[in-house]
Amino acid sequence: MPKMKSNRAAAKRLRVTGSGRVRRGKAGLSHLMRGKPARRLRKLRKHDIVNDADAKRVKKLLPYSF
Repeated sequence: MPKMKSNRAAAKRLRVTGSGRVRRGKAGLSHLMRGKPARRLRKLRKHDIVNDADAKRVKKLLPYSF
């Protein structure tokens, strides 16, 4: 049976942690930074965990990550 292909867009944006949860970056850091407070920009730099309801769909896009 041939290998399954992972969704390349999802693979570039999402990672799987050691415990099997899906990690993602936060939105809002691409442009228009001047109007945002420094505190908000600092918090946007940290990664976030994908919600459990969405994680099931993500796992189908990344078949060999789990």
